[in-house]
Amino acid sequence: MEIRIASTAELLGRSAARHAARLLNEAIAERGEARLLLSTGASQFETLKALVKEPVQWDKVTMFHLDEYVDLPETHIASFRKYLKERFISQVPLKAAYLVDGTEAGIAGVTAALRQAPIDIGLIGIGENAHIAFNDPPADLDTKEAYIIVNLDDRCKRQQVGEGWFASVDDVPKQAVSMTVYQILQCRTILSCVPHAVKADAVYKALYAPQDAMTPAAHLRSHPDWTLYIDRYSAEKILTAGLQWPQA
Repeated sequence: MEIRIASTAELLGRSAARHAARLLNEAIAERGEARLLLSTGASQFETLKALVKEPVQWDKVTMFHLDEYVDLPETHIASFRKYLKERFISQVPLKAAYLVDGTEAGIAGVTAALRQAPIDIGLIGIGENAHIAFNDPPADLDTKEAYIIVNLDDRCKRQQVGEGWFASVDDVPKQAVSMTVYQILQCRTILSCVPHAVKADAVYKALYAPQDAMTPAAHLRSHPDWTLYIDRYSAEKILTAGLQWPQA
């Protein structure tokens, strides 16, 4: 485990993008291709903006994504398929891109492609309730499925409203398709970009809370190659308490 603190979200994004690009190029040099897993949301804006500008052989990169709302049309501002197409897929000439749409057939298709080979790099954000993907607490830690349908908790819904994706909590879909905690942890390398003050409590929990169903992000500590990127605002709870970094 490694923790890197940047002064701003913009600098965090650039640093993480350079890290991801280096790993992608190393995978391409070693195996002739790379496989990339992306998360979405406001916390990923700066990283994705920087990543599409990095010198990567994008035509050798296959992209997968983490989660999507159930029964939300792609035309909706909150659709993660829309998000990724606009902010990433349309910006680089990928070898392939696999997006989950919440349907049984869609989940099966992405799962089949996903399990052809390991994911080289997963860019895994952390939610305000310490979820990863849409694995809200209490998360299903027993399943070995790649994706499952989950119920969204109220704090997760409030985050989506706070980020401007929905007008009210009642407008947020009740369910989503989410990559499981198990599947996320199968990535060879995980980079978590978690800027902004609203994530300070989640960062604290990811680093210090028990690794149980109530704190899904804490399970990232068990991964052998996890780097957490935070800014001075999301690090505030740790820094003001003068806490020592936890051991991996």
